Amino acid sequence: MNRTKVALLGSGFIADIHVESYHRFVPDAEVVAVCSRNAQRVESFAKKHHIPRWFTDLDQAITQSGADVVDVCLPNFLHHRAVIAAARAGKHVIIEKPLCLTLEQGDEMIAACRANGRKLMYAEELCFAPKYERVRALAREGAFGRLYMLKQAEKHSGPHSDWFYDIEQSGGGVIMDMGCHALAWFRWMLGGRPRALSVQSHLQTGLLHGGRTRGEENSVVIVEFEGGCIGIAENSWAKHGGMEDRAEVYGTGGVCYADLFQGNAALTYSEQGYGYAMEKAGSTRGWTFTMFEEAFNQGYPQELKHFIECVRDGQESVVTGEDGLAVLELICAAYQAAGTGQKVVLPFRPTVAKPVDLWLG
Repeated sequence: MNRTKVALLGSGFIADIHVESYHRFVPDAEVVAVCSRNAQRVESFAKKHHIPRWFTDLDQAITQSGADVVDVCLPNFLHHRAVIAAARAGKHVIIEKPLCLTLEQGDEMIAACRANGRKLMYAEELCFAPKYERVRALAREGAFGRLYMLKQAEKHSGPHSDWFYDIEQSGGGVIMDMGCHALAWFRWMLGGRPRALSVQSHLQTGLLHGGRTRGEENSVVIVEFEGGCIGIAENSWAKHGGMEDRAEVYGTGGVCYADLFQGNAALTYSEQGYGYAMEKAGSTRGWTFTMFEEAFNQGYPQELKHFIECVRDGQESVVTGEDGLAVLELICAAYQAAGTGQKVVLPFRPTVAKPVDLWLG
């Protein structure tokens, strides 16, 4: 069988999830190369995951790996460069969230992929997470009547890597890191890529990581969509006790609550503690929710399998670069709303170096 060859750019936490997902759940894909700036780290990553080639130069990894698909798991500020280079080299692209730092960069990335006849696939795993997909299916069946409010929350005690805290590299704080998930999921749930009318937000900083970042550590963003539904995104880098990822659906005929972690966990009690319970959990002593198949439950394997099938079968991805750009516009509007204290009416096309500048000035 001729498998689709993938070059993985990045060797951090999300790259680890992607390569595990390919190996375990996407038999049509073969990870042939990995690239990272740190030679010792990327060599170790390649050996750990039995990847035959490793690179420290991004352009060489794209052009010399023999890959059909470039999977971008790099810090946010490198997304634009990596996608443009991959498109010009004739590679299809999987891009991790957020799409990039500015709307102008997003336009260029989409245009480059289109000009070269390549797919730009936006890796929003909540559009593939099995539990959330079951909720969406119920909504499409009419189980909840007309949807009037959606809520999604992702909260933990802070990112894995230092670059997230540097707004020059990340473009912002918790909204850029995790708020993008909720905003993409709202659009996915409402179907047909609904038009967002306005955004309001409230951001807090200096909670747990004030000495490390100027970015927001806790956020609430409210999006008003055409048709009357509102989406409320709650995100935090200041929440203790492990990872939280949950959604709520409210309609005129019903309601639904979904939790990605607790509903797929084994309730465990241990006096002494044990090895691994769940992402971000600081201790396993006492009562814990012991996770199993975290990557699968969060939708990573499903999205990567879908993307590889799109490349092999010539189909359009259900989550595209245009979706990533729409989410980035909502993120920019959220920062603007926080900075001015006013509702921002969409469309909104600011020209800034990074989204968080709309808030910090």
